[in-house]
Amino acid sequence: MGHVARRASAPALSVIMAIALVPTPGQSAAVRPDPGRIHTNVDFTEAQPYLRDRGDGIPTSLVGTYVGAHQLLVYPFYEYTINADQEYKPSELGYGLEHDFRGQRVDHEALLLLSYAPNDRVAFELESAIHAWATQRKSVSDSSAMPTHLSEDGFGDTQAEVRWKWAKESARRPEIFSYFETVFPLQKKRVLIGTSEWELTQGFGLIKGFGFGTLTLRASTTYTSSDQQVVFGEYDLEYLKRTSPHWRWALSVEGEQDELECIPEAQWHVRPNAFIKLNTGFGLTSKTPDLAPEVGAVFMF
Repeated sequence: MGHVARRASAPALSVIMAIALVPTPGQSAAVRPDPGRIHTNVDFTEAQPYLRDRGDGIPTSLVGTYVGAHQLLVYPFYEYTINADQEYKPSELGYGLEHDFRGQRVDHEALLLLSYAPNDRVAFELESAIHAWATQRKSVSDSSAMPTHLSEDGFGDTQAEVRWKWAKESARRPEIFSYFETVFPLQKKRVLIGTSEWELTQGFGLIKGFGFGTLTLRASTTYTSSDQQVVFGEYDLEYLKRTSPHWRWALSVEGEQDELECIPEAQWHVRPNAFIKLNTGFGLTSKTPDLAPEVGAVFMF
């Protein structure tokens, strides 16, 4: 949710650091920031107050995180997810029985996300679970031959995105952006981790800054090669607020079909080129993971 669809199926525990290029707090709003730095802490209060919370970068797939023109964002992070009543079907796990059951699932993932913006309109992303580990516990009502605990570990989901800014935000008009995502079927023999089929997602979003904070709304449609159908995909409403040169706060409500979660996040800008991302997802519906904390570090070059 950053990724509900992707991470609800392979949730995880997170521990890592994040570092991003941010102009110095005293930089004037009228002066154009150094293109080699992220623009999140530029003071836009005079000329463009609606950009005060986020700067003028391109939105990434990460909550409250933007990449500026000619910047490379590197984000290693660790994620943990637990769902006490994960829905599963033994037949989909290789154990024949065509029936839905609920059982505890625990996931760990060490991930890496790269985002690069060659200009102020387009950005490219690549995200991969360098190592994933998942365990699905069998329901007491499940009479299939599935073992009490089914575990897998190894290389996880890998996906790529292109993100495009169609119209920049103004005092009256919201920013309009779109994104196209491809999840690669690199784990055809895995049942708990990775992806075994092509997944294509097309999404659109709006961003508008107000005095009380910045709102982002996005929605998407998804195509999977197995179903060969286009369905309504992820949707998200995000709130972002910068309270000082060192702190930004975000709150996201993300969903897909009957899965919904709430993700509060704190971003601590520890120095001009660095900030740490700390967030936790809380499931709002029964099929969503109960808890999904994440911590990571963003590096901008």
